[in-house]
Amino acid sequence: MPSPNETLADHLIVPFASAPGCREALAATALPTLTRLLNDWTPVARHSGDEYTLTPPHEHALAQALGWPERPDGVTPWAARNAGLPGQPCAWFTPCHWSVGMEQVTLLPPDGLDLHADESEALLQALAPWAREDGLHLTLETPLRWRAEGNALRDLPCASLDRVAHRRVDAWLPRAEQAPAIPGLLRLQNEAQMLFYTHPVNDARQARGALPINGFWTSGAGVWDGDAAAALTVLDALRAPALAGDWAAWTAAWQALDATLAPWAAAADQHLRQLTLCGERGWVRYAPAPRTARRPWWQRLGLGRPAATTAVTVLEAL
Repeated sequence: MPSPNETLADHLIVPFASAPGCREALAATALPTLTRLLNDWTPVARHSGDEYTLTPPHEHALAQALGWPERPDGVTPWAARNAGLPGQPCAWFTPCHWSVGMEQVTLLPPDGLDLHADESEALLQALAPWAREDGLHLTLETPLRWRAEGNALRDLPCASLDRVAHRRVDAWLPRAEQAPAIPGLLRLQNEAQMLFYTHPVNDARQARGALPINGFWTSGAGVWDGDAAAALTVLDALRAPALAGDWAAWTAAWQALDATLAPWAAAADQHLRQLTLCGERGWVRYAPAPRTARRPWWQRLGLGRPAATTAVTVLEAL
């Protein structure tokens, strides 16, 4: 959620506006600003896919808004863009915990794993020599994310961490035939599992009751060509509760976001504004309708016409 002093851009992108499992929570959530906006504004663009694309809808929407050309699914050079490295193949390696159950392996991202900066650095340094054998250089961006650089990451399709976090990984693991670099990457993941299993960092973590870091996830790979500055704000408050399936927290975050939208939408007559709502399968972008196309106030209240569009209807379709 933006801070009280943060000015929202003219185009807002809302990831996880809808998510699997949210139906009951959504039906019980009052979103008056969004409902009013959906009835006063009009859809100007949309994208439909399915829940198995490597690139989730909110990343596709952001790439499109930044003017990126269409790329193959899963080739989204966020790591290079984040580092400001045009022309350099990069990817994010995210240290994580692979939770092995009876019939599935679930990936737990580092956000809730109490990963200290010195622990992350030590694990990175343990993996770095093995990465160099594959032509990859590792850099600690934050304790929760490493950046890899190297030609093997060029045009590498990989699933966003937002697709696999808190889910079983088998549907998202890359296949060797997808790209020449993938066998080497899978080998490096296996090396990481063995290295980290016996690393003193994990002995210390387990002694204090923290889960071990026993692998990494690759995402945001590819070559960034640069892009023009865009007046965008990504409102990310729904992400964490949606990924964790905490629908009470997700509902509270949506209600707070709805209140934030009220003054922003009210100024749409003075500024060209757009709102992109993103779900599991697709996204839809709304903008104010031309004044001549706006419905009379009694119709916006649902008088003399069928029931008005509801936020639930729109969001459940995403």
